[in-house]
Amino acid sequence: MRFVIVTGLSGAGKTQAIRNLEDLGYFCVDNLPPTLIPKFAEACYQTDGRIDKIALVIDIRGGKFFDDLFESLNYLKDEGYKYEILFLDASDEVLVKRFKESRRKHPLAPDGRILNGISMERNRLREVKNRSNNIIDTSKLATRELREEITRIYSEEGQIENELMVTVVSFGFKYGIPVDSDLVFDVRFLPNPYYIPELKRFSGKDEPVNKYVMDFDETKKFISKLYDMLDFLIPHYLKEGKRQLIVSIGCTGGRHRSVVIANRIYSKLKSHGYKVNIDHRDIEEDVNKGGKKL
Repeated sequence: MRFVIVTGLSGAGKTQAIRNLEDLGYFCVDNLPPTLIPKFAEACYQTDGRIDKIALVIDIRGGKFFDDLFESLNYLKDEGYKYEILFLDASDEVLVKRFKESRRKHPLAPDGRILNGISMERNRLREVKNRSNNIIDTSKLATRELREEITRIYSEEGQIENELMVTVVSFGFKYGIPVDSDLVFDVRFLPNPYYIPELKRFSGKDEPVNKYVMDFDETKKFISKLYDMLDFLIPHYLKEGKRQLIVSIGCTGGRHRSVVIANRIYSKLKSHGYKVNIDHRDIEEDVNKGGKKL
């Protein structure tokens, strides 16, 4: 089990850090009273490995409860529970700027100067900083750079390559573009099986429609070019912190061409090791609304 306690200066990036750890599969709890750490640790260790990565944010928001931190850490050590401390730090100038930009009050100086609150907080956190396993100074780090550092320290080998989930959605333009789309592709340039009497009652899941759409050279070229683009984009999206990508492929009704193309892109992505789902949003719309297959 990996048991990480995240702490540090207010405004130094603890919220971002815990989000990154959550993306890496950690069970995360924010602002847990330190006196509850032993009971929480015992409960996690009793899951027989079902919960094997835990991250707790402990900081001065806990008020007087924060003083119980070292007692709880000593208990963990005495009982043989392994833990590590991640400390987020930043310069006074950067912290003051961040508080002013966010218009938030410092928890130790709600009615006074931010700088005084930062000074008091540094004093209270000095000992826990000295006991930390990893210290990250976020003064000059962009959000992406902090995420990369968290990933470098706390991810399992190879985990980063498999974090982004791609969902391929087929849809009909006459029912509207999916509102959560990241990328939208229009395949209405392809010949439409709807106008072939013996095909229009089928869907893109059926072999006659699939064969008809795939027999055109422009279909094969489009699928090849679209996959190449996705294969190029996905690592860059992942690097920028994106964890879900919605690729929407539309035709007129969402029953024929878009279904065929979506199925092919889904299969190619899956065969190359990407995490991928598929959703044929409108495949039954014309059937349900018209009472007959179109």
